[in-house]
Amino acid sequence: MKKTGIKRRTFGALTAGAVVAAGGATTTRKAHAADKVLKFVQNGNMTILDPIWTTAYVTRTHGYFIYDTLFSMDANNEVKPQMVDKYEVSADKTLWTFTLRDGLEWHDGTPVTSEDCIPSIQRWGKRDPMGLKLMDFVAEFKAIDAKTFTMKLKEPYGLVLESLGKPSSNVPFMMPKKVAETDAFKQIDSQMGSGPFIYVNAESKPGEKHVYVKNAKYKPRAEAPSGLSGGKVVKVDRVEIIEMPDPQQQVNAIIAGEIDLIEQPPHDLIPVMKKEKSLQMVDWNPLGQQFVYRMNHVVPPFNNPKIRQAALLCIEQEEYLKATVGEPQYYKVSSAAFIAGTPNAFEAPDGLFIKPNYEKAKALLKEAGYDGTPIVLMQSTTLPVLTNMAPVTKSQLEKGGFKVDMQSMDWQTVVTRRTKKEPANQGGWNLFHTFTVAADILNPISNSYMVALGEKSWFGWPTDPEIEKLRDSYAKETDPAKAKKLAEAVQNRAIETAQYGWVGQWYGPGAARTAIKGWLKAPVPVMWNIEKA
Repeated sequence: MKKTGIKRRTFGALTAGAVVAAGGATTTRKAHAADKVLKFVQNGNMTILDPIWTTAYVTRTHGYFIYDTLFSMDANNEVKPQMVDKYEVSADKTLWTFTLRDGLEWHDGTPVTSEDCIPSIQRWGKRDPMGLKLMDFVAEFKAIDAKTFTMKLKEPYGLVLESLGKPSSNVPFMMPKKVAETDAFKQIDSQMGSGPFIYVNAESKPGEKHVYVKNAKYKPRAEAPSGLSGGKVVKVDRVEIIEMPDPQQQVNAIIAGEIDLIEQPPHDLIPVMKKEKSLQMVDWNPLGQQFVYRMNHVVPPFNNPKIRQAALLCIEQEEYLKATVGEPQYYKVSSAAFIAGTPNAFEAPDGLFIKPNYEKAKALLKEAGYDGTPIVLMQSTTLPVLTNMAPVTKSQLEKGGFKVDMQSMDWQTVVTRRTKKEPANQGGWNLFHTFTVAADILNPISNSYMVALGEKSWFGWPTDPEIEKLRDSYAKETDPAKAKKLAEAVQNRAIETAQYGWVGQWYGPGAARTAIKGWLKAPVPVMWNIEKA
């Protein structure tokens, strides 16, 4: 465990006066020192602001500040209306009619309309796995009037609300029509939303901080907040996301009272923080996360399924969990892709992911003709929870007969490099680690890593028509017992084709000053409802 000493860190004088927010809205403000300012440290730096273009969680969280959603998931994982006031479904379940609630405005004061929502859904539907599948069933959208639009399906689809209320990356955020019509594969250049906060471009600087002010014109729902649903009541004047990648520095700063919340403090520093009377640990995401092991299916050697299978045979989850999380109270060994303890959880056969079989892995490599070319393994060094993953993978793969070239880089470089399809020796990659919030992977449709549509798949780009047929069947199935069997079939097919590796579930509280109240339990660290004494 690291030892900590308090080192004061100052953030510099905050500027008073007029600030220009997204879309040109101007807010005259008193000196920030007199405001209620919430200072928050995320689990990494944010350089991309388009939550449809990237799945990065820091960008998703930014999206929840400034945008709103048609539906949202509550604390019981049930989907509730958010921007929608009411909706209707035809008797044959192919025509959905949505009516927006009153009082929805963009940050520049113009009303949110159906004409904005339709292209927002369509743009999201070109990038997100649940969106892609939903779009397969959509025949057309039609704006009936300013507040009402319809979605006509080719046939009934059982996951309409689950798709539109998807809680995490990618989230179907609503954007103004002009912004939403941006090519889904190009980044937007506007931060105009209708959400509870306004992004302040003039005071934000990637690598240092991102600034948000309360949207005084935002009209919350009347219901009490629950998870990501209900009334989004902002109880502070301003939120500053402070970009502070060093975890020791984060802990020193929160103990000194210079920041208010840390999303994801390293597990080895939690005991230090628990001893501080000025701090509290907050279990804001009780469903937890899952570590993921992603291979590149389009370049050698993992374009060969037998070599991918050999890699999966080398996985021993507990080695990862001990190296990264440490304390057993914060992790769970489970070979279930869809999260242990949830309806679609099934343990994998033959001890896969739990007990490695190095001899079988070596035999598969020989059979597949593996030539010993080193696997380029990208190691993230700036997200503490991922730093120790790659060394474990290197050790395990080498025991199974692979040669491994582990290349260290910051997380933003990993995020950029994982988009490359060139061979590993030409700037591409073979394998990297990430993690996903459990709420994103509870079924075969929401799970991005199960998508096998080639170019439309998540990074790694697998192609497998058989798993897509199974996912389609799951999406159409309305009988829960039959859907559960289909989920098991999807997991089995993912193992057979070595779609990806799931390497353990983990949990971890956030840290907050004791003056902070109201941090909601949800898959996303949202800043509404939080009070600062």
